[in-house]
Amino acid sequence: MIFFITLGDSNIKIQHKKFQQMSNYHIKHLEEYFQIHRKSVRNPEGFWEEVAEEHFIWRKRWDKVLSWDFKKPEVKWFEGAKLNITENCIDRHLRIRGDKTAILFEPNDPSEEAEHISYQQLYERVNQFANVLKDQGINKGDRVCIYLPMIPELAISTLACARIGAIHSVVFAGFSATALATRINDSDCKMVIASDGSYRGSKTIDLKGIVDDALEECPGVETVLVAKRINSDIKMKEGRDKWLQPLLEEALTECEPEIMDAEDPLFILYTSGSTGMPKGMVHTTAGYMVYTAYTFKNVFQYRENDVYWCTADIGWITGHSYIVYGPLANGATTVMFEGVPNYPDWGRFWEVVAKHKVTQFYTAPTAIRALAKENLECVEKHDLSSLKVLGSVGEPINEEAWHWYNDNVGKKKSPIVDTWWQTETGGIMISPIPYLTPTKPTYATFPLPGIQLSLMDENGKEIKDNQVDGRLCIKFPWPSMARTIWGNHKRYKDTYFSTYENQYFTGDGALRDEVGYYRITGRVDDVIIVSGHNLGTAPIEDAINEHQAVAESAIVGFPHDIKGNALYGYVILKESGESRNHDNLRKEINQIITEHIGPIAKLDKIQFTSGLPKTRSGKIMRRILRKIACSETDNLGDTSTLLNPEVVQEIMDNVL
Repeated sequence: MIFFITLGDSNIKIQHKKFQQMSNYHIKHLEEYFQIHRKSVRNPEGFWEEVAEEHFIWRKRWDKVLSWDFKKPEVKWFEGAKLNITENCIDRHLRIRGDKTAILFEPNDPSEEAEHISYQQLYERVNQFANVLKDQGINKGDRVCIYLPMIPELAISTLACARIGAIHSVVFAGFSATALATRINDSDCKMVIASDGSYRGSKTIDLKGIVDDALEECPGVETVLVAKRINSDIKMKEGRDKWLQPLLEEALTECEPEIMDAEDPLFILYTSGSTGMPKGMVHTTAGYMVYTAYTFKNVFQYRENDVYWCTADIGWITGHSYIVYGPLANGATTVMFEGVPNYPDWGRFWEVVAKHKVTQFYTAPTAIRALAKENLECVEKHDLSSLKVLGSVGEPINEEAWHWYNDNVGKKKSPIVDTWWQTETGGIMISPIPYLTPTKPTYATFPLPGIQLSLMDENGKEIKDNQVDGRLCIKFPWPSMARTIWGNHKRYKDTYFSTYENQYFTGDGALRDEVGYYRITGRVDDVIIVSGHNLGTAPIEDAINEHQAVAESAIVGFPHDIKGNALYGYVILKESGESRNHDNLRKEINQIITEHIGPIAKLDKIQFTSGLPKTRSGKIMRRILRKIACSETDNLGDTSTLLNPEVVQEIMDNVL
């Protein structure tokens, strides 16, 4: 059952000519859409209380729906409620969906048979894993780092942590040993769950070796559980490292769930900031469960026998919310895909859709752009008639990619939900509702129920009109919002609540069109979205500057046909580095970035320069560097006030 037909925006006028062209069916439902959103804004507590009461099981009902103060900032949803999220994701489905596939695992190699894990099997495997965690000394509130490829153990281990009240911290298995160690130490993890290695297309990756290198800097880790995937010969440290499978085989299939408070932490997930350490966003239990389940059901219009596939990695928030928790809370069949879009060929995504009769397909614009460059036969030879809804996530989708996706994958019959949200928000915030909201290429359209957006100008004033752009803020709490940054609430306040009074600042710019649709225009800070991944420039620059030949560096983004954005590095060399071979230096710089952060952060272009444009106070003028990298040099603005205006022409003369 769909929770509500859902939403609208109180600023929208149904009389607008865009909507007058629709059928009576769409007009009727769009009016209801507006009514629901107005209801959610006028009485948010009543709105979310109704959702929570009707669609979840609770060990104890809440005493208060919401208390909040953005000045502190402090937000609490469903105060006093008691629950365990795994009972809502697994246990309650057993009676009527015990034999239904919960997780459909599609391996990297198409010749390897897919694995269908039923809700009953998932229940037993999660309980076994939970009992192993307890046997290894993990208790409620302990942090467990999970560094696994996209295999069933990844989803199962997160649920096992939730079963016993441990806080999971999943680290994407493409991050380097240095990045992994940073995250383990920041949250003081007692255990790491890893695998011997992983498959990525035709390659294998030594994940255990990366873990071993990371743990040289992590004295707090007591135990490493190792799953077998590639059956490689790895080193096992006596007393610390243990093979997972024998422990699971000995564990009981029953594990009483730990009863959690609504505001107990569920997980920590790290996201890049514009400066300093990555931010460990803390998501709590009840509000996150309610919001991800609600948005999954409505945004994807999931029905009982659908097969839903999100191509993301569980190492990112998209995987947490829309591979694991959101789908399972709805009793859905959710696909876990281990592979890559181009292995063994560029038709792999569509082969999987046809093979499993996928009904909802959720992927990133980066993947769509890459697929669109290949021969159309890769798509056309597969039967995609099962598809009902297409989704886009990670960054704004460009118009060309939107039309290719709509025409060739959806066959102009499957609406595209272009979703906007963040690690910090926990769930989708802006999105069309399929078959209800008229879509518009590059626009995420309307906010979801309970989401109260605002556009702010540079002077801190709210912009009320349409056909405007500004800085995107949210002026009222929603259930799945992150509650803090692990161990640093001051940074949480400074980052999200200090720019505009009583507003959560998303860090994104947005445009609102004539009917109130929102289009995300990109980051307004020094975070660059590359292939859907938020990459802070400061950690990359810090890594580059460790090279013995580098004096200083600055990173900006520039448009890329596939990635959306790529990274352009301006590097000043020390005297000792000026005589060295520049091609070799570029390779060494990218190698350092790979070691410190991961290959996702490598630079596409590295330009060596004698200086960087700076203000007289020493601030690097990244705006100028960004325009040069993007070949937008017609209007660089007034450079005469710079400390070193002559360097701008030098950089322009040598741009790559």
